[in-house]
Amino acid sequence: MKKLFPYPLWTVLIFTVMSCGGEDDTRLINNPYLNPIPVSLNLNLNLPQYNLLKYPGNFVVLSNQGVRGVVVYNVNNSLYTAFDLSDPNHSPNNCSTMTLQGIVATCPCSDGNSYDLVTGQHQSESQAYPMLPYRAQRNGDVLIISN
Repeated sequence: MKKLFPYPLWTVLIFTVMSCGGEDDTRLINNPYLNPIPVSLNLNLNLPQYNLLKYPGNFVVLSNQGVRGVVVYNVNNSLYTAFDLSDPNHSPNNCSTMTLQGIVATCPCSDGNSYDLVTGQHQSESQAYPMLPYRAQRNGDVLIISN
């Protein structure tokens, strides 16, 4: 009986699969400031409080979810983003809940950190931790937010 894959090919395949994951994944997992809180939400877009999410460019803030609240943003009706509103570059405190203006989330603390709501990336520092993301998936008129 012939072997389908020679031994060295299996070794290469295993190392390739194990090495997947980028620098951003490592920085997100190793963020010393935020411990993710379990989030599992089903948002019915037909309800008045979530109606804005039917239109691109709008967002809804869910203040009693996640570490400091969760913002859900409609990019283009098929792509939604969801991020925690706690500034990921310092410990949660009385000023770490970010405020929103357009597609920018800004920390009111003295550091003035700001982040893009589409990507979650810091707007000026490349080595800063990105916003804590949540999965956002639309299924008909229901938007599922989870981690």
